[in-house]
Amino acid sequence: VQLQASGGGLVQAGGSLRLSCAASGLKLANYAFAWIRQVAGKEREGVAYSAGGGRSTTVYSDSVKGRFSISRADDENTVYLQMNSLKAEDTAVYYCTAGPPYSSSSYLSANRWNYWGQGTHVTVSS
Repeated sequence: VQLQASGGGLVQAGGSLRLSCAASGLKLANYAFAWIRQVAGKEREGVAYSAGGGRSTTVYSDSVKGRFSISRADDENTVYLQMNSLKAEDTAVYYCTAGPPYSSSSYLSANRWNYWGQGTHVTVSS
């Protein structure tokens, strides 16, 4: 299984970016996905979750709710994270993750994911 994240970069505060996660070796529809971000020296933070297994549930952290949107194109085996109204505090490395559609862990827990991409850097200048 491979998750290839892309789309990060440098953007001014208030701007937008769209991250992509191209999955191979698995069927997207059978997995839940999440975007997890990390700032050096801080704990990982789950910011967006998309259910698999035929469910359309999405969950967002309070820090990004209303600004970020996760979507999936099962026919393209790709998951997206649209990030709008970016803030300096959104600066982080963003990881695409995949795991089973059902878990005893909370939706945005960083511990529930079996597969991780390599991360893509997002820098928001204020």
